[in-house]
Amino acid sequence: MVGSDGALDIAVVWHPDTDRHRDITGVWIGIPEPGDEEPDRTAAIARALRARNAPFVEAVGHDDSTLLAVHERAYVDFLDSVHAEWVADGYPERTGQPLVMPYLFPSRAFTLGELPRRPSALHAWIGRYATDTMTPIAAGTAVAARAAFNCALTAADLVVQGATSAYALTRPPGHHVGRDFFGGSCYLNNAAGVAEHLRRSGIERVAIIDIDAHHGNGTQAIFYDRADVWFGSVHIDPAAGWYPHFVGHADETGRGEGIGATMNVPLPETAGDAEWIEAVAVLCAHAARARPEAVVVSLGVDAALEDPNSPLRVTEAGFRVGGAAIAAIAAPTVFVQEGGYVVDRLGDFVTATLDGFRRGT
Repeated sequence: MVGSDGALDIAVVWHPDTDRHRDITGVWIGIPEPGDEEPDRTAAIARALRARNAPFVEAVGHDDSTLLAVHERAYVDFLDSVHAEWVADGYPERTGQPLVMPYLFPSRAFTLGELPRRPSALHAWIGRYATDTMTPIAAGTAVAARAAFNCALTAADLVVQGATSAYALTRPPGHHVGRDFFGGSCYLNNAAGVAEHLRRSGIERVAIIDIDAHHGNGTQAIFYDRADVWFGSVHIDPAAGWYPHFVGHADETGRGEGIGATMNVPLPETAGDAEWIEAVAVLCAHAARARPEAVVVSLGVDAALEDPNSPLRVTEAGFRVGGAAIAAIAAPTVFVQEGGYVVDRLGDFVTATLDGFRRGT
């Protein structure tokens, strides 16, 4: 709840190792682009939450059982080891590139439709897992991604232990990561980890609400065939040319046992508070019909009017109403930080969402 003194009573789970992913420069259509997913993002959010006297909890380590339930072991091993291999193979000296970058992507043209065999050249193998050239791997990336994943699982633990809500201050974000692919500035899927961890802790039905401006394609892919985890996303219409471009359409509703357990609400580029709030309310109403025993929120705030990474025009007040709509599902809730790149406003948007939620519970 929100105290009479303005304190925000929600545990904030963090870890200093999330700062070890830094100094990222990607390539967009051949143009070097400085990264905007840097430690100042979480620092800004932490300042805002500390100003509201939210209690901070340092994340604890977990074994890999949940991690390997949502990601293939070969991918996790790749993420853990590829930067050291890049350095050992001499790429920084030979090329001047300290970041692990893909060179080509093994499409059907290369593989005859089969999973590729590993080539001897490391730079030709990275594209087996990478989906874009804007998500390179730095020296501290794997450590930071694991720290973020542990933040998410620690927040889930708090809810399992009886908390009504918890917030995981995670970076790198995670919702663009599938079982064996990464991209979109994401390396491990924190929200998927929370949902799986809750399920493994005895919670039978979980709903994931993704309010990031971009579709949670990795999360959708992980649970697309499952009925026990309901997934809903509101995002900019990928057909309008926005990441992740190929998925996130309204007709994607699940497969096999998971038919009906996925819902996408794409928005036009001009959408502001009214359209966004209505879409979040629709998602939450459908999620409530699935009778979840717990909710996971992929809390991206890059739908904000000020954010350059999407054309949506949501205001601080809009995020507050969205938080209240999530509260109406009436289930213990874990918030997991995703996108949001206007550093001087990030704290405002995150606290507004959490305020709305806590006032609605």
